[in-house]
Amino acid sequence: MRKTLALLLLASAAGACGHTPSDQPERGVSALNVPVVARTDYAFDAAAPGGMLAPGEAGRLDAWFRGLELGYGDAIFVDGPYADAVRGEVAQVAGQYGLMVSRGAPVTVGAMLDGTVRVVVSRNRASVPGCPNWSEPASPNYQNRIMSNFGCSVNGNLAAMIANPSDLVHGQEGGAVVDPATSAKAVNAYRNKPATSGGVQAVSTK
Repeated sequence: MRKTLALLLLASAAGACGHTPSDQPERGVSALNVPVVARTDYAFDAAAPGGMLAPGEAGRLDAWFRGLELGYGDAIFVDGPYADAVRGEVAQVAGQYGLMVSRGAPVTVGAMLDGTVRVVVSRNRASVPGCPNWSEPASPNYQNRIMSNFGCSVNGNLAAMIANPSDLVHGQEGGAVVDPATSAKAVNAYRNKPATSGGVQAVSTK
């Protein structure tokens, strides 16, 4: 009886050691290494007494934009008591980079001086942290888990190539006006293209 009881205890202990929790994301088919979008806000305080940029401030703002390498995907805001009055002047400088000034402004650190406005550039960057990830060997894989590096290649390329990283968080809104002719342009080009004449050419491997 004691021998049987000892065998049962050993079997129970072995079973407990081999227990696998049910909440294991690596047991599914979704990649654990996914793009993460991080936002950085850059602030520039410009003198704007009376609601107009002071002489030379537009040039300083343009130089600041060039230093940031301002481009597609960046969002520009104007903050401060004179924001509405100065927004047009800031938009003229931003227009040289093909960008528009958005309404509102994100919260930034530090108080603005009297007679100044704050130009804020919000920039998103996408990356896949922790990649490459070979923390676990690819084999043996007795529990049929996905590899620790799974998703690093595809998602890393996606994060590097996407023009506007914020599209990974929220896609572009559709326009209020839809032109059916634009939507059907590719279909019409396919239908109106003349058929290829001559048939299929015979190809020899000799």
